[in-house]
Amino acid sequence: MPSLIPQELKLSQELQPKTVGWIIGLSALVLFTFSSLRHAFFRSGAWDLGIFDQAVYLISQGQTPVSSLLNVHILADHAALILYPLSLLYKIFPDVHWLLAVQAVGLALGAWPIWGLARQAGLKQEQAIGLAVAYLMYPVVLTSNLFDFHAEVLAVPALLGAVWAARLGKTVWFGLAIVLTLICKSVLSLTVFAMGIWLFFFEKKRLYGAIALFAGVSWYLIATQVIIPFFSSDAVGDVTIGYLNGLNRYRYLGETPLEFVQNLFLRPNIILSKVISLDTLKYLALLVLPIIWGLSPRHLSPLIGALPTLGLNILSIYSSQRAIDNQYSVPIIPFLFLAIISTLAANRGWLKQGRKIILFMLMILLLGLATRLSRIDFNNSPFDWSNWQATNTVITRIHTQGGILTTHEIVPHVSHRALVNYYGSWGGNPDLAKDLDNFEYVLLNLNHSSFRNNFKTNDSVNSFINQLKDNPRFKLNYEQHQVYLFERRSQE
Repeated sequence: MPSLIPQELKLSQELQPKTVGWIIGLSALVLFTFSSLRHAFFRSGAWDLGIFDQAVYLISQGQTPVSSLLNVHILADHAALILYPLSLLYKIFPDVHWLLAVQAVGLALGAWPIWGLARQAGLKQEQAIGLAVAYLMYPVVLTSNLFDFHAEVLAVPALLGAVWAARLGKTVWFGLAIVLTLICKSVLSLTVFAMGIWLFFFEKKRLYGAIALFAGVSWYLIATQVIIPFFSSDAVGDVTIGYLNGLNRYRYLGETPLEFVQNLFLRPNIILSKVISLDTLKYLALLVLPIIWGLSPRHLSPLIGALPTLGLNILSIYSSQRAIDNQYSVPIIPFLFLAIISTLAANRGWLKQGRKIILFMLMILLLGLATRLSRIDFNNSPFDWSNWQATNTVITRIHTQGGILTTHEIVPHVSHRALVNYYGSWGGNPDLAKDLDNFEYVLLNLNHSSFRNNFKTNDSVNSFINQLKDNPRFKLNYEQHQVYLFERRSQE
C-alpha cells in the first residue's frame, strides 16, 4: 500500500493541469458564445468593434488602415501594433468573429498563469484551481468580454505571464510577455513601468524590474512621440491628437504632462476632490467587494502595478472609466489576483478553501445577473423579432464594398470596406447626412437604440428619410419594419 502513494500523487499532479486546461477551454467557449450572441442581436457597435474590425480587415487586404470612424490611421489611436498580427486571421477568412474569439481566448487564458502562480506560491491544488475559477467569474472579466473588442484584454494573461516568468527566472518569456503587453495599447507602458517598480523594489527581481522599467519608459516615448504623431499626420478634418489619446479627459489637470505634475503639488485640492468622492468610493467597491475575501492590507504591494490605470480612471472626467461594464479596468485585474495569491500564501484571507471561493464568486455572479435583469423594462424593450429579421435581410442586399452610412449597431456587420460611418449616435457626425456623395448605401434601422434614445422626441430622422426619398441620386431598395435601405442610382 505505501508504494502506491507516490504513484497516486504523481497521477494527481498530472490531472490538475488537464483540469485547468478543460476549465479554460470551456470558459473561452462560453465567453465567445455570449459575445457572439450579443453581436448577432445587434448589441455591438461602431465603438469599438466596428473600428477594430474595419482596421484589421483593411490591413489583411493590404490597404492603409485609415479608420473612417476615427478619420485617422488606426495606429494614431493607441499605437496598437497587435492589430497587424491579428490581421493574419482575416487572411484565412475575413470575419469579425475572429476578434471576439481572440478576446474570449485571451481572457480565459489568464486563468492559467493564475493557477501556476498560486502553485508556485505554495497554495494547494484546490486553492489554485479555486483562484483560477474565481478569476474567470470576476465581474470585470465577464463584462469586458461583452463590451465589443479591445486589444488590451490580451494584456491580462501577458502581465500575469510576465510575473510568472520573472519568478521562474525565464528572461526570454518575460521579455515576450512585456512586448505583447506594450503592443496592445500605448497607455499600458505606464502599467509595465509600475510593475517594474514592484518587481525591482518589492519582489527583489532586479533584472526583471529593470527590464520592465526600461521597456515602459521607452515604449511610452516611442508611442506618444513618434508613432502616434507620425500617423496622425494623415488625420482628416478637425481630429486632434489630444482627442485620439483621450487627453481631453484630463485637460482640467493641465495642457501638458509637465503642467499635470506641477498641479499635483501646487493644486492638490483638484486631485483630492476626485480621489475622495462618492463616485470613486463606488468604483473601488465594485472592484474590490467581489474579491474582498482574498485581500489583506499587509499583502497589497502587487497593486503598485495597478496604480496607473486606477489613477487614470479615477481622475478622468469620463465617468465610463469608473464603470465595470467596459474595458478600462482590465489592466487592474492581474495585480488584484497577485495580491490575493500573496494573501493566501501567507495563510490569511477570509476564504481559503477552493470550494468556498468558487461558491462565493458564484453568489456574486448570480447577484449581478439578478441586478441587471431587474433593470430591464421588458414591456418597453427595443428588441423586435421582425425588425431583427428585416435587418439581417437588408444586409444581404448590400453586394458591393461601396461606402455605407448606417446606424451605430449595424456598423460592425458591414465594416469590411474603406468607408463606413453612422448617423445619429454619440460620437457620430450628423453632418454626414448633408454630404452623401461618398456613400453608395444608406442603411437605417429606426428601432436601434442610437435612434430611440436620441431622436424619439423630434422629427430629424423622418426628415432625413424623406430627403433621401426625394433625392434623385438614391432609390429606396428596401423598407420593412422600420428598416430602410437606400442605394445610389447607377450613372447612365
